[in-house]
Amino acid sequence: MRKENDPLQTWINREGMALVTDFYQLTMVTGYFKTGIHEKRVAFEYFFRDLPPHSGFAVFAGLEQMLDGVAALRFSGSDLAYLQDTLGFDRDVIEFLADFRPKLDIWAAPEGSVVFPHEPLARVEGPLAAAQFVETFILNALNYPTLIATKAARMCLAAEGDPVMEFGLRRAQGPDGGLGGARAAYIGGCAATSNVLAGRVFAIPVRGTMAHSWVMSHASELESFRAYAEIFPNAAVLLVDTYDTMKSGVPNAIKVFKEMRKKNPNVRAAVRLDSGDLARLSKDAYRALTAAGFSDPQIVGSNDLDEDLIADLKRQDAKINSWGVGTHLITSRDYPALGGVYKVVAVEEDGTWAPRLKVAGNPEKTTDPDRKQAYRLFNAAGNPLADVLYPADSPAPRQGPVTGVDRKRFYEEYSFDAARVEPLLIKVMEKGKLKGQRPGLEQIRERAQAGINLLREEMKRLRNPDVYPVILLKLRSGFLRGAPGARLKRCFRFNHARFRNKTDAGKVAKEIMGRSKIFTPPGPQRAGDPERWRMPLDFRTAVFAGRPFYHAAPV
Repeated sequence: MRKENDPLQTWINREGMALVTDFYQLTMVTGYFKTGIHEKRVAFEYFFRDLPPHSGFAVFAGLEQMLDGVAALRFSGSDLAYLQDTLGFDRDVIEFLADFRPKLDIWAAPEGSVVFPHEPLARVEGPLAAAQFVETFILNALNYPTLIATKAARMCLAAEGDPVMEFGLRRAQGPDGGLGGARAAYIGGCAATSNVLAGRVFAIPVRGTMAHSWVMSHASELESFRAYAEIFPNAAVLLVDTYDTMKSGVPNAIKVFKEMRKKNPNVRAAVRLDSGDLARLSKDAYRALTAAGFSDPQIVGSNDLDEDLIADLKRQDAKINSWGVGTHLITSRDYPALGGVYKVVAVEEDGTWAPRLKVAGNPEKTTDPDRKQAYRLFNAAGNPLADVLYPADSPAPRQGPVTGVDRKRFYEEYSFDAARVEPLLIKVMEKGKLKGQRPGLEQIRERAQAGINLLREEMKRLRNPDVYPVILLKLRSGFLRGAPGARLKRCFRFNHARFRNKTDAGKVAKEIMGRSKIFTPPGPQRAGDPERWRMPLDFRTAVFAGRPFYHAAPV
């Protein structure tokens, strides 16, 4: 039962976090309010552009806590006093913020879903001021958990079914990083955590052994083992590398486990290796323990492990059957930040949605305009084939052939025979109120594991995994050849319903060609195909959403 004014629950429920934002969110909200456009309806989407290196998928995490934070968002009296007295916001703005409630509609992928780059994982619709203000909090709430859940999934794949325990609290980025990281790691597949608070708050199994200081605090290693086994007879995992693993640690552990076996014939010998050549030492320890009559010893390996080292130890037939991972997991050391972004994709004008397109100096940062729904296509065996992006208001694809185009190379077409089609995004918030039944952490974890298991093995490789297709709805586009001007006209002809005639389509094409900064040939041309050109990213609106470019104004 929650106690009144319990600061822990306030923290866990993400209450009182209105100022967990960037200053420019407040200045923009102020500007929207002052200019009278704060109630204009807009749509933002959260997505990421790149997976961590060598990853074939990501595990979406952090959603439930993000929703808690958005639903609870309020400015306290002390928040408002700070904004007025210290930061100098006007009185009318303070009064506006005093009644500020993010009455937003949110669609999102269920937490624990296996997800991929460039597809919307959350879509936020509502008044401009509210949808803008939650940007920083949403990014903060989703990027780190998704990163850690993905890292944990890779480590668990490398462990090939052995339990992986998250031991990263002491190296985490502060208490909240340790707590949120433990939750995300559990979603990604870790079996337990050393973080006691995470165990209390999220009901994650808590595990631990002993430190070298325990051994060194006793008169001898053998005495330290006996004392620990007497106090914790059902959870005695003995750290055997304080002095000499095979000359001292393992022999002393065997003595203690033999003594314990006299009281409990079913006792399982368990040791931890935290230094040295883990492959060789685990084999030596295994031989010694089995020779002493312990047929199924638990051998825990730790010491700065990551998925590559775990996989390498597996290849060397190390006898480790339980893994403790810390720094490399909780910090995602090789890729410490997921580049999730939150971009406006549409603005409501005269009762209809007008798409918005960000045209960036870097083509890879050009966004896909309009409100979108991602549909996952499955084969008859239940394995995912591809995700295809549709305008949110378009009819869903059906079973059977589904075609699409590559989101970067529009002339590349894909076709899949879908035995089943599922929408990725579901409505989880309506006008600021949580919607539907909330899943528990175990259900989220089970969803993640089931999704990973359905992926093709080629996508789960630790190096150079196969790329999962995320494609755009194919309208009447296709590979286009010829001179750029003619090709542009043909690009727009497929969308003839939007134009009165081919001449109008050609005029729009010429306008785009004049405005585009990223219309360039792709480099060396193929022999025998001198006029092959790549579709410029500016035409994403035309191919995907079926709207001319000038309706997708840069923002």
